[in-house]
Amino acid sequence: MPTKVNASHILVKTEQEATAIKSELDSGKSFEELAKAKSTCPSGKNGGSLGWFTHGQMVREFEKAAFSMKKGQVSSPVKSQFGWHIIKVVDTWG
Repeated sequence: MPTKVNASHILVKTEQEATAIKSELDSGKSFEELAKAKSTCPSGKNGGSLGWFTHGQMVREFEKAAFSMKKGQVSSPVKSQFGWHIIKVVDTWG
């Protein structure tokens, strides 16, 4: 398991929104453009970029998903206390 992950995400309120965004991504749409257009997180304006983080810096559900993914992977919708995330792992280290 990596010790650090560099990830981006798109945060929305409902599972339906997250599922629709995942479908758009699967059909080839740009993660960064969808983050700018649809994410409710302030990181959306930066294409969803959260930068590098280690264990214990993100909410449990988000962290569990991000640390289990490989570089370049995009998650299915992940629920947390903040809403529904689509996570893209940009890089891993360690």
